[in-house]
Amino acid sequence: MSDSRKDLDYLFCPRSIAVIGSLTGSWFGGNIQIKQLLGFGFTGKIYAINPLFESDKLQRVKVYPSIGQVPQEVDLALIMTSRNVVPQLVQECGEKGVKAVIIVSDGFAERDEEGAMLQKEIVGIAKSKNLRILGPNTVGVVNTAVNLVTMPYLMEYMNIREGSIAICGQTGNIGPQASALQELRYGISKICDFGNKADISELDILDYLGNDPKTKVIAMHLEDVKDGRRFLAKAKEVVLSKPVLVLKSGRTEEGAKAAASHTGSLAGKDEVYDSAFRQAGIIRADTITELLNFAKTLAYQPLPRGNKLAIVTGTGGGGVMGVDAAVRIGLEMARFSEKTRERLAQLFPGLENNPVDIGPAMAARRNIRALHQEAIRNVIEDENVDCAVIILPRLMTGIETSIEIFRDVKERLSKPIAIWDFGLDRPHTNERTQRLEDADIPVYSEIEDAVKALGIAYRYSQIRSRTSQSATG
Repeated sequence: MSDSRKDLDYLFCPRSIAVIGSLTGSWFGGNIQIKQLLGFGFTGKIYAINPLFESDKLQRVKVYPSIGQVPQEVDLALIMTSRNVVPQLVQECGEKGVKAVIIVSDGFAERDEEGAMLQKEIVGIAKSKNLRILGPNTVGVVNTAVNLVTMPYLMEYMNIREGSIAICGQTGNIGPQASALQELRYGISKICDFGNKADISELDILDYLGNDPKTKVIAMHLEDVKDGRRFLAKAKEVVLSKPVLVLKSGRTEEGAKAAASHTGSLAGKDEVYDSAFRQAGIIRADTITELLNFAKTLAYQPLPRGNKLAIVTGTGGGGVMGVDAAVRIGLEMARFSEKTRERLAQLFPGLENNPVDIGPAMAARRNIRALHQEAIRNVIEDENVDCAVIILPRLMTGIETSIEIFRDVKERLSKPIAIWDFGLDRPHTNERTQRLEDADIPVYSEIEDAVKALGIAYRYSQIRSRTSQSATG
């Protein structure tokens, strides 16, 4: 393991944490941070640091006047104080032998010239002490494998499903204090908010996550790239084993100016990023929703072997919308084999076409659920079908059988499936969506999103194939 990756182990897998700053407050601060570390079940040592705190304990955690007075070793320190005292605190952390520091405090390069000078000062101190810095102006990290959540803002939940999607970016909105991650049924491996990227940058995190066995998909939000050449070279290496998705904001001139005031970023021309990302095999997303939609299909479904799509629907209009979306993303509608067409026609006249519309049969057949499931099985088993979108009407309530079918397809045939679940009964569809995604079957709220996610999966399969051939050739 490189020294850089080892350094980041102290960031994501610390054995001990010191929380430095105010230990009061009902919605932000060290008090909240400690409460949430304990609530999520972090099992490492926790120390609170504040020279003015009137008690020697806070929520079962020992309070010390300074980090230098903690008798044990400290791997990670969280600093949330006014900016002017941060350099001194970083110096003290370095003298203590702390390996990594998360600086929550803001008011540095993103604010004014004085802040930029302070940021430069803390980086100099950190380098002299062999100390890694995340931030400043960050909400920190999450590692679900060790129940680590460095979050000084009050949250309303204490559980995030462990999984294989890593989310990182230059916005606190990816953090659990701003996103309802407990409602996401697909799991998270790591989360990292870069903040101002004074030291640890997207390149460090990409290198770390590229070698992280817990992470299958890397989803990044970026306002700029600090070392473009090295980042793209690393991305080209990483995409051989796992997809790299990027939402690049600051695409317009106005957006670039806003980025500069947000994290001190200097965003370049979007056309340059677009071309460079394409060459490196990075897949771009246009929204946060897209970023997560692409990630969950890539993380929990096999890659399609080709671009032939089948759609099984209970609404003819929805099927047509799916065809339009397929054409836009580069998928083709599969032509069923004669054997499949005959079987579908036997189930009900007219089902032999793609999209397979069971809508007319719903008015004529009593056991419509069994017909729907048999149609799905026949379509997906067709040798000419590489991937499928299944539209679940409200009446299709045989969820256990559906999950059994979808799991069988994934394991036996290695074909990806995406679900569009719709209906007027939102509690019912929400429960069904939860059950499906608990079984690692991705569900989408729009037909276009489901089709596009499969198109992106096919695109990544092509990227990996080209990149692999380029690396060996």
